[in-house]
Amino acid sequence: MFTGLVACVGNINRIARQGRDMELHILAPFECGSVKQGDSVAVNGVCLTAEKVQEAGKIVCFSAYVSAETLENSNLGNLKPKGLVNLELALALGERLGGHIVSGHADGIATVETVEEVASSHRVTFACAKELDIYIVNKGSVCVDGISLTVNNCAPGRFELNIIPETWNSTTANLWRKGYQANLEVDMLGKYVAKMLRLEKEPQAAAPARTGLGLDFFIKNGFN
Repeated sequence: MFTGLVACVGNINRIARQGRDMELHILAPFECGSVKQGDSVAVNGVCLTAEKVQEAGKIVCFSAYVSAETLENSNLGNLKPKGLVNLELALALGERLGGHIVSGHADGIATVETVEEVASSHRVTFACAKELDIYIVNKGSVCVDGISLTVNNCAPGRFELNIIPETWNSTTANLWRKGYQANLEVDMLGKYVAKMLRLEKEPQAAAPARTGLGLDFFIKNGFN
């Protein structure tokens, strides 16, 4: 579990293709915290497991396996050597929850439509799949490339974000240009609420068929 508060920006050291899968080798500064083998690390908002970990001076290098399923649902397949990625270690219990609850499982891709400077901030408009926009609401939270952000405005198939200078300068948001494809994770709580509402509207379809022994069986057979 993550919060969407990026710890630092890492550098892609090497990419090894393995059929339809991929192995990433990432260089990260120590500011990201101590990465150990088996740790969960959000890479551009996608939860990966650190496998081989090496420390060299003030830099830590770790590798992470990326499955074909993850490549199909995220922008990790577009990464190139020397490219930059947002990094965050998993949330530790007892710490402040500065962003929002993020699972690290991308729901899909959001594509940059416009980037506009507004005073010291940047206003960025994204397009997304219509099946995802139902979970995006004004002043709600989304996670874009691993960054917890507040929705300024939304409409069918698109949403608008305001990126403050601190976020713009400390993450890969400053690389966003028209056509850039970012990982999008919508609000987890919104997905649960939407599913419960669907089940309420379709109680018969959602209810499992009754099988085996029950009260009706005993009454029907004279046990009353």
